[in-house]
Amino acid sequence: MRKKDVVLMATVTVFESLPHPTRSELRQFAELFAPLFSASSEEARREAVAALSQCRNVPPAVAFFIASQPISIAAPFLTSSGCLSDETLITIARTQGEAHARAIVRREVLSPTVIDALVGLRHNRTARPIETPVAEAAAAPVEDTAAAEQLAREEDLRQRIKALASHIDRPAHDRLGLRTLSPIQEALLVRFARDREAGLFATVLADSLSASLWLSERIMLDISGQQLATTLKGIAMREEDAIFILQRIYDHLGSLEDGVTRAESLWNSLDEDECGKRIEAWRRADSYTYAEPQRQPAAANETKEHEDEPRIVRTSASLRRSTAAVHRAR
Repeated sequence: MRKKDVVLMATVTVFESLPHPTRSELRQFAELFAPLFSASSEEARREAVAALSQCRNVPPAVAFFIASQPISIAAPFLTSSGCLSDETLITIARTQGEAHARAIVRREVLSPTVIDALVGLRHNRTARPIETPVAEAAAAPVEDTAAAEQLAREEDLRQRIKALASHIDRPAHDRLGLRTLSPIQEALLVRFARDREAGLFATVLADSLSASLWLSERIMLDISGQQLATTLKGIAMREEDAIFILQRIYDHLGSLEDGVTRAESLWNSLDEDECGKRIEAWRRADSYTYAEPQRQPAAANETKEHEDEPRIVRTSASLRRSTAAVHRAR
């Protein structure tokens, strides 16, 4: 095993030293890499992947092979390699599971195409494996594969039924409506808040709420941060991530009062159950607006139901201007 590890690392080192590998050299490396990689120890695999994650000339077949490995090995390559195309990133995110998608979210640069795919991504509880040249060589019989796929579909159906049933008799402390935040959406919200990308943040927030971009922009335009905090608590975001987001988007919430940031005080003052109810009211009002733009409330109680709806109506351009003004204000 040790000799095979040495051969793998030597092959990677030689390939890295080629500033402009020829087509023949790329093909030769692609043919050698997979067998050597499969025969080496896990430690050698990690070292080889870490080295190749900084290489700009990794052949597409090798890049796809590495990205498809378990996340404990593939993580550095998914996070930093420049040899992964948008199509490859989307395919990996859709087929390899949640952990791979979260590693892709951590990349410094993501194209709008990849972001759109990640925003709309819904992972099953079990990721479906993909076919690679190495996997095909040791593939199970066709009938076994079909049976496995059938079991996966049945399990997915059972989980969907359980998820729907869980909303019938939910405890009082867990009445958050039908919207829950997926790990991918949460990671994207944190990423865009860190970079202060207001437009992209609003897009992911709208997707998380299953609402219009118009509603998410109006929520963000409340410079007190109250409406965004209400929204984040209502969709069950983790406290540390929510407080980080509030402090990044609204600078004044990062100031300390009695040893506690204003963002923390605001977060602790909100009731989770009430936040969930308020979000549902906003979403209903938003759906009424987009389904029937001229609709008026038919009764006084319906008008009251919408009293808490954010009232500021702005365009995306005004959102960016207002967010910039918040950052300058103090």
